[in-house]
Amino acid sequence: MTEKTILSVNDMTCGHCVGTVRKALEEALPGAEISVDLATHKVEFTGDRAKGEEAIREAGYTPEAA
Repeated sequence: MTEKTILSVNDMTCGHCVGTVRKALEEALPGAEISVDLATHKVEFTGDRAKGEEAIREAGYTPEAA
């Protein structure tokens, strides 16, 4: 079973942000299950948590433990 990570990304404010975060995660974690919810500012993904957090940071956002 692959561990699922849930993070809050409170500086995601629009659909463009959602796309940017999703694309960063898709590139960093090929094949990962990714869910991005703008209304709750929650990002869920499977795979390496550290790689996912770093990808979100490199995309210009601030991931925090949910």
